[in-house]
Amino acid sequence: MQAARTTLELDDETPDKDLLRRAMGRFVTGVTVITTCGPGGKLEGVTANSFSTVSLDPPLVLWSLGRNAASFASFHAASHFAVNVLGRDQVDLSRHFSTPQPDKLADIAHQTGAGGCPVLAHTIAHFECIRATVIEGGDHSIFIGRVVRASFQEGEPLVFSGGRYQRTVALEPKAAI
Repeated sequence: MQAARTTLELDDETPDKDLLRRAMGRFVTGVTVITTCGPGGKLEGVTANSFSTVSLDPPLVLWSLGRNAASFASFHAASHFAVNVLGRDQVDLSRHFSTPQPDKLADIAHQTGAGGCPVLAHTIAHFECIRATVIEGGDHSIFIGRVVRASFQEGEPLVFSGGRYQRTVALEPKAAI
């Protein structure tokens, strides 16, 4: 038996944001912490699941940030950012960076990367980027960066779907997409 389907009509100017969020939450995403060194050297970090690869040649990635985020001005002014891809055991780190705090990098193990951006310890991958462009998109800005350094290690990624952290399960041998 198939579950009931909810359909949203989005041609009006006030869509039901809760239902729209639930629909979008059906797409499984990885979980990242994006970091930067803002004006005056202030280190910033936010949890984001909007990360995506754009291009391999040149190496470009993107992510988006709400314009009402407390750290928006720092990210918008910064010349660099780092994408830190979290592993399955880093839920606490994700929650830490999604909670407002005066200094999110205090007591968080990290190294200094390109442009002074914090690169978090023990993540399964990170991408250090020079900001290439910013595109305005609704209530968010989309940051596109050129990757200047990348690092990775084996590990299961932390994923998010349906408003919850999840784990991945391999269904078949490794295949190219």
